[in-house]
Amino acid sequence: MSEHDEKRELTRRTFLFQLAAMTAGGSLLASCARAGVGTSTAAAATRSATSPDFIGLQLYTVRDQLQADFEGTLAKIAQIGYKNMEFAGYYNRTPEQVRATLDKLNLVSTSSHIGAPLLRQDAAGQIKAAKTIGQDYITIPSYQFGKDAAGWRKGVAEFNQWGAMCRDAGLKLAYHNHNFEFAALDGTTGYDILQNEVDPKLVDFELDLYWANFAGQDPLALFAKHPGRFTMWHVKDMVITDDKKGMSPVGKGTIDFKSYFAHAQQSGLKHFFVEHDSAAQYPGGSLASIEASYQYLHQLLA
Repeated sequence: MSEHDEKRELTRRTFLFQLAAMTAGGSLLASCARAGVGTSTAAAATRSATSPDFIGLQLYTVRDQLQADFEGTLAKIAQIGYKNMEFAGYYNRTPEQVRATLDKLNLVSTSSHIGAPLLRQDAAGQIKAAKTIGQDYITIPSYQFGKDAAGWRKGVAEFNQWGAMCRDAGLKLAYHNHNFEFAALDGTTGYDILQNEVDPKLVDFELDLYWANFAGQDPLALFAKHPGRFTMWHVKDMVITDDKKGMSPVGKGTIDFKSYFAHAQQSGLKHFFVEHDSAAQYPGGSLASIEASYQYLHQLLA
């Protein structure tokens, strides 16, 4: 990861942790305790994983819009055609308020990015929130593993612990990668340690197709090596200018998404989410970015 990418990722992690912390206080826990709901807001599990009518969006992509107008932005996202929301913080709203907005707009949320610090602080509260909203997954967006294999195995232990708590609540834990996980480490890689040592009954993986490609990995080889383990994907495209790799809306870059979706069953895919970390810089802004991605994917999967 370049210095620029490291700074951007630290900014992203800080944003996720601070934003999610808005909902980690007593008001959230009290509202969760009152909530008696835990089923999805739609029959998402019965849909095809590659349905053009059930395209997901990682809401970090439009964070600039959500901060200004939460409900209005979700309405615009629904108008574009997205159905499945993956949250990265709830913008100071209770789980009941989030659920009510989703229901009003005929949207669902099957996953949320929750940082490891919040899970250490109150995993039970985060699980209750996920149940209230109707989610299937709590997804860890990144993790500070350290520089040696022992740090990765500490992560394995925590993932299995949180995964067991999720399982007992009818949820599943997942881990989302960047590119650093694929760096050489004591004759292996951190990602291989996770894949080989977490309990597959407790922990799934959300494969970020962009970051895998950024790290020089072939997602098709990963699917073959670990079939069924990648139940979620992040879908964003790559542009290469002067040997520098950058992000773009899906269909505007070099990644061969058609081949990946052709192997969705081998991957174990259940849900996929469009993401574009720097979408606000796209001509027309973040909403234009996600509309371009939606149109491409809807045509590709039709």
